[in-house]
Amino acid sequence: MRLMKTEDAVGQVICHDITQIIKDVKKDAVFRKGHIIKEEDIPVLLSVGKDHIYVWENDETMMHENDAAEVLCAICKGNNMCRGSVKEGKIELSAECDGVLRIDREKLTAVNSFGQMMIATRHGDFPVKKGDKLAGTRIIPLVIEKEKMEQVKAAAGDKPIMSVEPYIFRKAGIVSTGNEVFYGRIKDEFTPVVKDKLEEYGAEVAGIRMSDDNNENIEKCIRAFIDEGCDMVVCTGGMSVDPDDRTPLAIRNICGSAVTYGAPVLPGAMFMLAYYGENNIPVMGLPGCVMYARRTIFDIVLPRIMTGEILEKKDFDRLGEGGLCLNCKVCTFPNCGFGK
Repeated sequence: MRLMKTEDAVGQVICHDITQIIKDVKKDAVFRKGHIIKEEDIPVLLSVGKDHIYVWENDETMMHENDAAEVLCAICKGNNMCRGSVKEGKIELSAECDGVLRIDREKLTAVNSFGQMMIATRHGDFPVKKGDKLAGTRIIPLVIEKEKMEQVKAAAGDKPIMSVEPYIFRKAGIVSTGNEVFYGRIKDEFTPVVKDKLEEYGAEVAGIRMSDDNNENIEKCIRAFIDEGCDMVVCTGGMSVDPDDRTPLAIRNICGSAVTYGAPVLPGAMFMLAYYGENNIPVMGLPGCVMYARRTIFDIVLPRIMTGEILEKKDFDRLGEGGLCLNCKVCTFPNCGFGK
């Protein structure tokens, strides 16, 4: 690559896109990489502020921005992702299906730490829709050392930095607990909310069972759903510390232990997750806030469960920063800070 006066560049090859910006009219390349400059192009180049211009001069040690952008794209693009065209060293990545965006955060940080390049993404571990923009990559200079891009590929390893994990079909059983509902003292307002959220992610609600606050009866309901082939069981109610709230005990008795009882999230602090058996069937206990709050811990956890991800305690421990829902008048979740 060589810098020269634009007026002397007739016959030279442009080695990067030249952008023309006309307010409220256009912002696009007036000349593309590889264009051979003609005499009539000189006034146009001068009009976009190019008194000097970089022209192509072969250097085996350097890589053009667009070629380097292809390297970044390759180390980012995983399953169920599609890419846009390369332009001015930039490539955008989008979702090919509905699912949850996964990001290897350590690798992402490692690549961005090299300098002269960047990968910017939306937040990982949150649902995305088909066609959603996921990330943008860019090489900062016009050319970059080939050796540096080889180092980047080595740091990224064999697995892509990002992927979209699609939802897995699941049959879910709902156990509605509480003496007040079981004996008909109040209407069950909880189950319809849970049913809608499950179906939003493609789950089939196989059935609803009612139980009083006797933990043995709750256990029978959970076990019956598992014996019938359900892939997930969700229990509503009975999740606080009151003496009559026996749902956590029932879940522990069925599963043997719990991943978490409690999460640093509001609303949703009294959430419980456990897994049953070798097939890791998720069994969840939902706090009462899921019934009346627009967004809770359930909205953060459910999409990940629906992809088949096996969550660990550390996944919940990380939720403290961003775990406070601000209950905005107009809810924009997941395009907000809740859970991030």
